[in-house]
Amino acid sequence: MPFFVAEPRSEPTAVVVEVPHAGLGLDAQALATLAASARALGADADLYVDELYADAPDAGAALISARVSRYVCDLNRADNDVDALAVEGGTARSSPHGFIWRTTTEGRPALLGAVSQAEYRRRVERYHRPYHQRVAELLEVRRARHGFAILLCAHSMPSRGRDGHDDAGVERADIVPGTRGRTTAGAPVIAVVEELAAAEGLRLRHDEPYRGGFTTGHFGRPRDRVHAIQIELARRLYMDERSLAKRPAEFERLQRFCKTLVTELGKLDLG
Repeated sequence: MPFFVAEPRSEPTAVVVEVPHAGLGLDAQALATLAASARALGADADLYVDELYADAPDAGAALISARVSRYVCDLNRADNDVDALAVEGGTARSSPHGFIWRTTTEGRPALLGAVSQAEYRRRVERYHRPYHQRVAELLEVRRARHGFAILLCAHSMPSRGRDGHDDAGVERADIVPGTRGRTTAGAPVIAVVEELAAAEGLRLRHDEPYRGGFTTGHFGRPRDRVHAIQIELARRLYMDERSLAKRPAEFERLQRFCKTLVTELGKLDLG
């Protein structure tokens, strides 16, 4: 399977944690189109984020995590977010990081050339559509049971802005909650993140540089009783960004924070 799901190991709450970018998997068809280096695959993944949230089921949440690399397809983009340099027949766009990435974050080619329409459709049908259908099912089960659902979109980010970003070279906050201007999640959800970050001494900045991607915007509909919040964690908090290795003590500390975050979100009553 291109993703795995862990159901709650304790009393189920309304929380679903989704991790779209921690995977490194490549199938033969995708590998045949790839120009990106092995180093880029690791550096442009949200390495270890699935492990940071591995205890979410112990806190009553469902956990869904993709195994596939974002260089196969970016699960946090709409499946029609393509450009002509990445997919034959695509529409012209300014971003090289759509559904199929055509450059690495360092600006090097990620593809040998534009992929065919058939290959594009294969990735939609095999990876993107099943993943988001499963997220939708997990949320609907919780909304039916609790009267509402909370989606935590779990990510990590480079600790400094990279070239091409407005914050190039600038050190980022420790944690960035993305809610598209507080529109995809209710105030109690956002407050939990703010309070826990303050208690842990983490510097927080809303929506900068990430406001929440496709998944947050697609599922986050508080008026329909589904709340979605994207959580970006600066990678310096838990790993060495040059060697890509974990920093064990720091990793354990942040893993505890992630479990506490899931636990506290699970205590909310938004029905």
